[in-house]
Amino acid sequence: MKAIVVGYDGTRPAERALTRTAELARAFGSQVIIVDVAAPELLQAMPGAFGLMPYYYPAAQPEAQPDEALWQQHRSRVQAFFAEADIAAEFAGVVGQPAEEIVDVAERHKADLIVVGTREPGFIERLLGGSVSQNVARRAHCDVLIVHGPEEND
Repeated sequence: MKAIVVGYDGTRPAERALTRTAELARAFGSQVIIVDVAAPELLQAMPGAFGLMPYYYPAAQPEAQPDEALWQQHRSRVQAFFAEADIAAEFAGVVGQPAEEIVDVAERHKADLIVVGTREPGFIERLLGGSVSQNVARRAHCDVLIVHGPEEND
């Protein structure tokens, strides 16, 4: 497994995906590409990764950009996380639809695996097309690992 792409959006499920990615990268000596996607604002509040608030851009303003300082705080935490694990990682930061962007980066890097976190999507999200993890799994041309959190397994 030469290259692993991990989707990261500043939420706790994404933080769990980073942890699993680090385990796999260490075991296989893989290159890690972090797709830190700034997505349109979610309809419900999500807990943030590393104790930070998640970052989004306002859905009503597609030309808007996420809070750059918050985005950089997340990147710093993610970099420190992989540095502590002694794993080389690079960022492919994008603004847009998360599933499309994650799959696109994976194809460009010829990834062997995509790792994404998941949570139970709300009613509106299901009406609008399902979760990011489901969309990545449907669109990807490589294997996809969907990391579930402890609350989903209980």
